[in-house]
Amino acid sequence: MLSYQHAYHAGNMADLHKHSLLAVALDYMTRKDKPMSYLETHAGRGLYRLDGDEARKTGEAQMGILRAETEDWLHRDHPLGKAISAIRATHGPAAYPGSPLIAAHFLRPQDRAHLAELHPAEHAALAETAGFATVHRQDGFQMALAICPPSPRRGMLLIDPSYEVKADYAAVPRQIGQIARKWNIGVIALWYPLLTDSRHTGMLTELTQTYPHALRSEVRFPPARAGHSMVGSGMWVLNAPYGLADEA
Repeated sequence: MLSYQHAYHAGNMADLHKHSLLAVALDYMTRKDKPMSYLETHAGRGLYRLDGDEARKTGEAQMGILRAETEDWLHRDHPLGKAISAIRATHGPAAYPGSPLIAAHFLRPQDRAHLAELHPAEHAALAETAGFATVHRQDGFQMALAICPPSPRRGMLLIDPSYEVKADYAAVPRQIGQIARKWNIGVIALWYPLLTDSRHTGMLTELTQTYPHALRSEVRFPPARAGHSMVGSGMWVLNAPYGLADEA
């Protein structure tokens, strides 16, 4: 299914959780004088507008990044705050970076990036904004399986599906298992929503049984609007970098 477009949700509470941890992980990993690879299975368009029609329609950024900035949730030196400031210096004060451009802020010339996006309009927008990466218009898990283990071998994979169908939850543990067997040193990060029907619990139970030492971080928050089923955000990270558990 290709109906999901993240522009309606950019900068919401889930983004704030996911992107905070992503920025901290990449900030740490790029301090070492060793090249790394960065991969994404569901990259989106890479750059969003908080003053755009989509964001204003839902108002989710008002309860996420805009509230965080108003109430000073991110300290001055937080890696996510630095990345957002850098993106806005180029693209204006209403810009909000998706995970590809957050990664671009930290990645260095010796690093390599591969981004997958299947939605045609989102892929076209991503190709315009992500000149630092190889952009693939294909299923993200197929891309990851084809590339892993990447070169450089040290690196991180972000898995951020839309979860448009319930079958996604059942498929993720198997797909992560296939990738982890090929790339046992890779940092594999999975984002998932916390929903009122708790449909994520089976997926997390299977992942926890297989990888009992993986990091699991969850935050809960009120629904964005009446009847909205997402009431929190989760990040599961295999081979989590040093310091990420404390940040979580």
